[in-house]
Amino acid sequence: MSPGKQCAAPTLVAWRLMLLAGLMCGIWAGRVNKHKPYIKTTYHGIVTENDSTVLLDPPLIAVDKDAPLRYAGEICEFKIHGQNVPFEAMVVDKSTGEGLIRSKEKLDCELQKDYTFTIQALDCGKGPDGANTKKSHKATVHIQVNDVNEYAPVFKEKSYKATVSEGKKPDSILKVEAVDADCSPQFSQICSYEIVTPDVPFTIDNDGYIKNTEKLDYGKDRQYKLAVTAYDCGKKRTTEDVLVKIYIKPTCKPRWQGWSKRIEYEPGTGSLMLFPNIHLDTCDEPITSIQAKVELETNHIGKGCDRDTYSEKSMHRLCGASSGTVDLLPPPSSTANWTLGLPTDNGHDSDQVFEFNGTQAVKIPDGVVTTDLEKPFVISVWVRHGPGSREKETIFCSADKTSMNRHHYSLYIHNCRLIFLFRQDPSEERIYKPAEFHWKLDQVCDKEWHHYVLNVEFPTVALYVDGVFYDPSTVTEDYPLHPTQIETQFVVGACWQGGELRMVQFFQGSLAGLMIRSGKLENKKVIDCLYTCKEGLDLQVADGIGKGMKIHFNPSQSQLALEGDDIDQFEKAVQHISYLNSRQFPTPGIRKLKMTTTVKCFNEETCLTVPDVDGYIMVLQPEEPKISLSGIDHFARAASEFESASGVTLFPELHIISTITREVASEGDGEEDPTVQESLVSEEIMHNLDMCEVKVVGEELNQEQENLEVDMSQLQQKGIEMSSSSLGMIITGVGSMTSYEEVLHLIRYRNWHTVSLFDRKFKLVCSELNGRYVSNEFKVEVNVIHSASPAEHPNHIVAQPQFVHPMHRSFVDLSGHNLANPQPSSVVPSAATIVIVVCVSFLVFMIILGVFRIRAAHQRTMRDQDSGKENEMDWDDSALTITVNPMETYEDQHSSEEEEEEEEEESEDGEEEDDITSAESESSEEEEGEQEEDQQNVNRQQQLEWDDSTLSY
Repeated sequence: MSPGKQCAAPTLVAWRLMLLAGLMCGIWAGRVNKHKPYIKTTYHGIVTENDSTVLLDPPLIAVDKDAPLRYAGEICEFKIHGQNVPFEAMVVDKSTGEGLIRSKEKLDCELQKDYTFTIQALDCGKGPDGANTKKSHKATVHIQVNDVNEYAPVFKEKSYKATVSEGKKPDSILKVEAVDADCSPQFSQICSYEIVTPDVPFTIDNDGYIKNTEKLDYGKDRQYKLAVTAYDCGKKRTTEDVLVKIYIKPTCKPRWQGWSKRIEYEPGTGSLMLFPNIHLDTCDEPITSIQAKVELETNHIGKGCDRDTYSEKSMHRLCGASSGTVDLLPPPSSTANWTLGLPTDNGHDSDQVFEFNGTQAVKIPDGVVTTDLEKPFVISVWVRHGPGSREKETIFCSADKTSMNRHHYSLYIHNCRLIFLFRQDPSEERIYKPAEFHWKLDQVCDKEWHHYVLNVEFPTVALYVDGVFYDPSTVTEDYPLHPTQIETQFVVGACWQGGELRMVQFFQGSLAGLMIRSGKLENKKVIDCLYTCKEGLDLQVADGIGKGMKIHFNPSQSQLALEGDDIDQFEKAVQHISYLNSRQFPTPGIRKLKMTTTVKCFNEETCLTVPDVDGYIMVLQPEEPKISLSGIDHFARAASEFESASGVTLFPELHIISTITREVASEGDGEEDPTVQESLVSEEIMHNLDMCEVKVVGEELNQEQENLEVDMSQLQQKGIEMSSSSLGMIITGVGSMTSYEEVLHLIRYRNWHTVSLFDRKFKLVCSELNGRYVSNEFKVEVNVIHSASPAEHPNHIVAQPQFVHPMHRSFVDLSGHNLANPQPSSVVPSAATIVIVVCVSFLVFMIILGVFRIRAAHQRTMRDQDSGKENEMDWDDSALTITVNPMETYEDQHSSEEEEEEEEEESEDGEEEDDITSAESESSEEEEGEQEEDQQNVNRQQQLEWDDSTLSY
């Protein structure tokens, strides 16, 4: 082969190889990244909340059929799809396709226990630039977050309390419970409890139930304190143990608990709950019904309970009874003194109660009982009957005064029966008529106070006892008494036998408020008012209290009965029982309180014995009012005013006030400062009065020439009555202090013969609640100002005889009042000189004495004006005439001149001496008292002066 041919052969081979290589590259290029990566369709993973790597099952591996080609057969990424997925996927080995999933943040099992999302695998594409990347399908990944025991158990309560009865071993006493905040059952469940306190007779199980391991003794230990801990199933213990208190309950005795034996009641505070915290311990016995009776004992207070102690007549008026009621047992007074000899019960706070011991009785004066038996009439009385006897005991009786022993009508007790005898028939027909009405009553002989009212409208008689109506058990008929001219005698406490002139059928017991009235029967409302107590038990059933229960009060509200089947409702009702005393000034002292209880079980028998509740209410002493009377206590008026038809007003500016004194603690803490003391504060209050008495000081009134008067029409409008005598005037009836002021302003003193009258003194006393609270004595003195003139005083001594020499005498002004000058006189014969001198001297003395008395009265009036009280004193001396006889001996004249000069000096100096003249030294003690009063006021300016500088003899 030639060299040329030899060169060409290798070149051809190279060319062919290159051609083959290019062809192969084209074939390979067409085959690069033809397949998608492949992964499993579902993965399950577990991750611990304090770790980040997820353990997957199966492992995360992606395969690519393009392997082992570079890029196309390699896995470059795992992509997670989902919102807020706290995980990321990472490629561990591109060639093998292995990957892993881990958390991007700290996981919390308590917030979310598992997650679900999808994942894809991506290959690396055709080259390093990642072009033509293939994606696998989406696989579902479920990841569960495993819990870590990071939380300790915690008890639901801060402490536990329970009670166990002594001597018993119950299955459990109480249960404690703890919780764990971990999310897994392993760590969130409490697997065990433990009592940490050593040596206690208690045990606890894994569920938290505590029970005692032995019988407990209340006398040994009354309470146990246990420390208890808990463990979760991961053996983690509570950080704080819990305190468990177990109280030992003594052997159960059914009883009322939570009440006080002494209950204090302060007057004026309204209603007071008696058992606000009471509850009944039935020892867990099942009951079907419960009954209770609450009793308030007030029999020792007044007439069975606390009532207003006004007179019975005033009580009738306050309750709206008709007028014309006659009080047959009034308090002793100057106008009604027939009860003066009867003993009274002074232990009942001024309640007017009269005692009858079986030997005493009182005759009612004629004219007091004027009952018209032909009309309906009413009799009411308070009675407390003593030990019963087989003899008749008469409460009151109207019988023949003389000759015979006929009983016209009476009320008496026989064998514990109340009997009303009425043998007068208005028709006077001689046929049998109802004559005796009998009532068989337990109240007659129970030794307690009861109020009886008889409404008599012949031939029927209605009896009310304590406000409850009773029909007569039997009615006996008899002939009416034949008419006679014999007068009747009304007796209380026995019956008068006119034929024997002695008392029979004496009453034993107590009586009060015996009243009789004819013309109209008493209605039920008035009867209830007369009996109603001012204190008693009360139960407000508002807000469902007492629902489904039976509740009953007795008329006086001293007893309350309750019955029910719901113990909770029953306890609420008992808790709302209260005591109320509506008196402004209640009677202080103890009221015993008792509650008896009966409990029935399912067998309808009494299964439990509940001890009685025995206590008492202490009504505290009310603040006693101080009634004060004030006004003008001394004034003078002209005689003409006393003699006028209107007279002189005795109490023109009288004021009545009432105050109470309270103790008020001073500012500051008395415990820290022992010097802090309580101060007294006076507070004015308003209340009623029921009597004012005006008494004459000194001689009694001479009713032929003087009296005390008042406008009766205005008294009747105010429901007030008046009685008067020579001793004074008594005003009675319940009224406000303002009403009494107005009435007292109306009282006038008249005297139509004032020649010998110089002054009159009176004193006024007012009281409340039948004398329980009495005012001060307010004394008033009124002076009479006389005007001397011949016309007004036609007396032969002061007449102007014609034989008297003319004399002129001027007088200075007497406090604005001028005395008239004497009239001329002529000479007197010598034979009458001695008589004239004596008479004129006596007249001069009387004039001087009158001036001094006027001056003293005027000074007292000026003192009243200085104290702010207006005083009206009018002096009228326009007609005053002084006549002086000049026919005296020189010695008498000289002596008189010296005495008058001394008197003039004393008048100018404003002083008085005890013996101005020999005649004045014989003046009455009353005049000397006035002079002493003037001496005590020598520093006051004299308003009346006497000037005799121009007087000649």
